[in-house]
Amino acid sequence: MPELEGYTAVVTGASSGIGASTARALAGAGARLALGARRVERLEELASGLPGEGHELMALDVTDPEACQEFVSTMASRLGRLDILVNNAGLALGRTPIAEGDEEDDRLMLETNVLGLLRMTRLCLPHMEDRRGHVVNLGSWAGREAYPQGGMYVGSKTAVRVLTSVLRKELAGRIRVSTVDPGMVGDTEFSDVRFRGDAEKKEAVYRGVEYLTPADVADCILWVVTRPAHMNVDEIVVKPLQQATQDQILRR
Repeated sequence: MPELEGYTAVVTGASSGIGASTARALAGAGARLALGARRVERLEELASGLPGEGHELMALDVTDPEACQEFVSTMASRLGRLDILVNNAGLALGRTPIAEGDEEDDRLMLETNVLGLLRMTRLCLPHMEDRRGHVVNLGSWAGREAYPQGGMYVGSKTAVRVLTSVLRKELAGRIRVSTVDPGMVGDTEFSDVRFRGDAEKKEAVYRGVEYLTPADVADCILWVVTRPAHMNVDEIVVKPLQQATQDQILRR
């Protein structure tokens, strides 16, 4: 029997990258999914190729409180309960010194990476059963090691790490709470968004590195949520072999 047979899972930011790969991994393990993202057409394409039946999808912008409320209420009604929440929605914008940062970019990163994560967690928790529910937050190596010109992205992912720790203590013995912190992940739209489509800047980030793939990160998430109910995997940090730190990367 698949490890997640009979479980339901919410995945935010599921239309591409790590979110889409996580959806495939969880569905492959037998979970019934509630998929949310802003690009519904991408969700429809993803859902059509997933194993299993009964997956649900709906437009979701985690920065919009009313949209989040409608999404969670609708999915809880359709699925009956919510067992797993993967808070994957997030983004980075720009690489500039803090003194030259853009306030609108900062606001959007904070709204998406931190407040959106908290909002979805608060809404989903009442629909989770003790010793069955599990919140998995997508952090980043950036939340563990500050780097120049990382600004609000570094700050937001540090907040995710700390808030996850707070939540774990508040829900101890009831709901499992984990964070997965990847280093350099390629084959996603992360750098396209960060550099606003500048292909040269994106290529420079990954040049000469055998980076992680979204499937690598999804495999970590799947492992976390399929541990026995008495186990809580607090944190996973996963990086390419060539990446020791944010600045120490062996490029071939």
